Amino acid sequence: MKQVAWITGGSRGIGLATVKEFLQNDWKVIVLTRNLDPLSGLKEEYGSNLELVVYDLQNPTQTNLPSYSVDVLIHNAGALVNKPMAEMTAQDLQFCYSINVFGPYLLTQRLLPQLSDNAHVVAISSVGGVQGSVKFPGLTNYTSSKGAINVLMECFQAEFADSSQWSFNALALGAVQTEMLSEAFPGYVAPLKPEELSPFIYNFASSAGQVMRGKIIPVSLSTP
Repeated sequence: MKQVAWITGGSRGIGLATVKEFLQNDWKVIVLTRNLDPLSGLKEEYGSNLELVVYDLQNPTQTNLPSYSVDVLIHNAGALVNKPMAEMTAQDLQFCYSINVFGPYLLTQRLLPQLSDNAHVVAISSVGGVQGSVKFPGLTNYTSSKGAINVLMECFQAEFADSSQWSFNALALGAVQTEMLSEAFPGYVAPLKPEELSPFIYNFASSAGQVMRGKIIPVSLSTP
């Protein structure tokens, strides 16, 4: 029986590359995303091994989820508003935090009954959210939300440390060449492409839960 990976935001960038990595390693993949179009070719290629679910992290209760078990859950979907702190609106903050923090919290909570015995929940975070790392103006809402998701994984681990073999970890990524990076740092060329990072994410998500729990792992070649 195939293992099952659930991945949010799998229609572009790091998420899409990670979806491909799991499929190539013979996993069944459930992708939760607002945009199915970029995944149509993969669906044709992998058929029933790839299930696509229209899912909006800002309205997480509006979607019925499949009943498959969860061996790996990757919180990859993310949002960014590049704006000075003094100009940030409540709507900007709500948008960023609903996708980067509240959405992963509520999705994990909702999937608890489906987590397999040794399930691994991984948040794709940012090195900017690590205490003491370099911070950048205009990214206060994004960076602080990544700090929140890092701590959330630590808290989830504490919640279930005595009652399960589940693992909760965060990968705090540095610069990867994605649309979101271009929005945050226009003109900057990152040292890594999504397809260069996705094998690491696959290996970490599929096996590292056996040896580490409640950890925040910086994964970066540069600053940012």
